[in-house]
Amino acid sequence: MSNDQILVAGGGIGGLATAIGLAQKGFSVLVLEKAAQLGEIGAGIQLGPNAFHAFDYLGVGETAREMAVYIDNLRLMDALSGEEITRIPLDEAFRKRMGNPYAVVHRGDLHGVFLRACENHPKVELRTNSGVESYDQDGNQVTAILSDGSRVTGCMLIGADGLWSNIRKQMLNDGAPRVSGHTTYRSVIPTEQMPEDLRWNAATLWAGPKCHIVHYPLKGWKMFNLVVTYHNDAPEPVAGKPVSHDEVRRGFEHVAPIAKQIIDKGNDWKLWVLCDRDPVMNWVDGRVALLGDAAHPMLQYFAQGACMAMEDAVCLSHLMSEGDGNIEATLAAYQDKRRLRTARVQLQSREIGQHVYHPAGAHAELRNAVMNARSPDEWYDQIDWLYGSTGLEGAISAETRTQR
Repeated sequence: MSNDQILVAGGGIGGLATAIGLAQKGFSVLVLEKAAQLGEIGAGIQLGPNAFHAFDYLGVGETAREMAVYIDNLRLMDALSGEEITRIPLDEAFRKRMGNPYAVVHRGDLHGVFLRACENHPKVELRTNSGVESYDQDGNQVTAILSDGSRVTGCMLIGADGLWSNIRKQMLNDGAPRVSGHTTYRSVIPTEQMPEDLRWNAATLWAGPKCHIVHYPLKGWKMFNLVVTYHNDAPEPVAGKPVSHDEVRRGFEHVAPIAKQIIDKGNDWKLWVLCDRDPVMNWVDGRVALLGDAAHPMLQYFAQGACMAMEDAVCLSHLMSEGDGNIEATLAAYQDKRRLRTARVQLQSREIGQHVYHPAGAHAELRNAVMNARSPDEWYDQIDWLYGSTGLEGAISAETRTQR
């Protein structure tokens, strides 16, 4: 094995996006995944225009577009009154302003786009049952130490190994992720089981006191994704645990019947306790760098976790291709380009959870009044910083965007 191979720890969306991005720039990449097979758990995922900017840069734009469901609106509903608070149209004016569409997709389908691209690229090698426990480096190369004790050497190591990253643990030693106390339950139901009057072509958020419900269509309208969250002060992290319908409904007894009926349609619910971390300014140790959730885990409220990982992949690939071969300097530049933007998304994800998704009383009334008063153009002004970026810079001007 060549020591100028790039090692990527983690075969999720961020790791595979990084692998294909680097491979297309001519680098050889070895992806080390701890699981026995490559795949993604979870259900739906929202794709802002910045995700499509990344797809195009990474060479999977056409494939990703074919499987996405393009929705007409982002709708915000009051879960107590059952009335609409506001909507953001995702029409031609939105696409022109942001340079790309807004869509939703099944997480497994998105992962599959990157997996097939990696499998078909001669410069990408995928290895399962190969969790990275730690690393060593000597200034010229870096060695990943796997869970079975074996060692793999390359020119650099990218830690795309998620929320519980072993590479972050060694690099930063900053303890366990922060438990938010918010519990999310996920289900997918056939479209014919979704209440007919709620089969909206929208990413819909029902916001209520300490709770919310999100739904949108998936897989060519064959099914709806359901995500419901409430504050139950969950004390410790949990991921993918099956739970009863009664447990899910318990946090939503106070919401309007029109919203509550959505929960009644769900089945095979699974539970996640949401975690994130405070932003940090250091993700790099010599020839080792963090990426995606390993670097900047965030709450779900901006629907940007995967998008930020893909932007990281774009930025890293671009800087590696433009660099002079000085890996340590390139990784430092990658960190500098990405850390403030991702910190903003991390922190604002917490804030909109508090101020948009879950307020009560006067706080909720103020939210309704402020958000209802905004025109589509005012909404576009509010979100341009997020959706306009390619991952190569904090933002790009409307004049430089190409309409799709």
